[in-house]
This record gives sequence, structure tokens and C-alpha cells, in this order.
Amino acid sequence: MRLENKVAIVTGAGAGIGRATARLFAREGARVVVADRNPAHGPETVQEIDRDGGVGRFIQTDISREDGVERLIRESVRAFGRIDILVNNAGVYAKGDVVTTPLEDWDRVLDVNLRGFFLCCRQAIPQMVRGGRGTIVNVASEAGLVAIRNQAAYNVSKAAVIMLTRSLAVDFAASGIRANCVCPGTTETPLVEAALRREKDPVQARRALEESRPANRLGRPEEIAAAILALAGDELGYATGSVLVIDGGYTAQ
Repeated sequence: MRLENKVAIVTGAGAGIGRATARLFAREGARVVVADRNPAHGPETVQEIDRDGGVGRFIQTDISREDGVERLIRESVRAFGRIDILVNNAGVYAKGDVVTTPLEDWDRVLDVNLRGFFLCCRQAIPQMVRGGRGTIVNVASEAGLVAIRNQAAYNVSKAAVIMLTRSLAVDFAASGIRANCVCPGTTETPLVEAALRREKDPVQARRALEESRPANRLGRPEEIAAAILALAGDELGYATGSVLVIDGGYTAQ
């Protein structure tokens, strides 16, 4: 198994890409900390891990709060002794350009999608340094590579995650820590489904998303999880600062 005996934290693991990643990591031998702010969804992921024969532990946290991240790292180390892998996946979304986006929406998106990643790295990296090595995989987006209309805050947050990843890579390579990111295209997750439900015509909105990419479909959480696993494992040990795009060809156009 590719992650045998490793300890991994996956944020936003209560649903979507995070849940698929947590389950895949557990099947590959990792002991997985399921981090999520939802008190119901996180335990559901742990139950699925248990049914798969893996080891998972739920820790409820809000990654935009420093005290919450400190507790997440402290309890993870207390439970499993160390941290080998951090997957920063938790995220929120808001529509609007720079004029129509309410300030509270701007702050909320940046607080979770960027500040939360920063805080998790800030707390986890010292633990990795003590262990002599570690791997960070940040989940960015196609929206961090090209500007998608009417979602300025989300675009900016994901572009910043890409540069955060590159900064981590150059700053901590000498400490044995790798940092890479994946840029998923629109994927069938609860976040995307909720956004589609808010559209005037959800069916047409979904079809437009599908037709905007050469693959003519949305991604599946399991496909993104497989990419995260590849970057988290040892097979790609020379990869750091890399950006892996999985978007059905959207940004290749």
C-alpha cells in the first residue's frame, strides 16, 4: 500500500473531494484525520473508512480560526504521534465580481480558502520538520489559472493557493518537505451542486459547465483524489512546487 503507516490530515473531508481523498488514503494504508467543521459529515466519512477496513479519526474544526487549527494539529499528533501528509482541501465559494461581491463574502472566501491553508501549513510544518520529512498537497482550482466570470473572490483565493504552494516548496525543500497542488476543474461535489441549485435553470447551468470543456462532462471526486494520492505518495518524490491540472481540458483551450 502506497501510504502504509503514514498519518494524513485531510481538511474538508466531510464530503466531496475531501471525503474521496480520505477514503482512498485509508485504503492505501494511511491513518487519516478527517477534519471538517460539520459535526455530522465528518463522522460519516470515518464510518465509511471503518467499513473499508481503514483507520480514521474525526476532528471538528474551523480552519479559518487559528485556535481551531492549533487544536487540530495538537489532537492529530496526540492521536497518531506525527504528521506525514497534509491535504488542504476545505473551501467555500461565492459568486460576484469586485463590485457586486459583499465584503463579508470576500472575507469569508479568503479566510477559508487562503488563510485556512496558511494556518494549517504554519502549524503542521514544524511537526513534519521534527519527523524529517512531510508532504503537503493543496487543492487549488482551474479558477486559479484562468479568470472565470463572476467569481472574483474564489478566483483570487485559488490563484493565491498556487503561489502559496510554490513558496512552501522553495522554503522547505531543504527540510525534506514537498508541496504541490492540484487544480481540479468543475467536479461533482456538494459545493458545486449547491451553486447549481442557486441558478435560475440548474439543468441548463450544469450543461453549460459540461460543454465548456473538451471532455464534455464534470469531474468525479474520485478522479481528483487519485491525483492527490499520486502527489502525496513517494513515487513522485522529486515533484515539489508542481501544479497538476485535472479539468477535462478546460484550461488547454
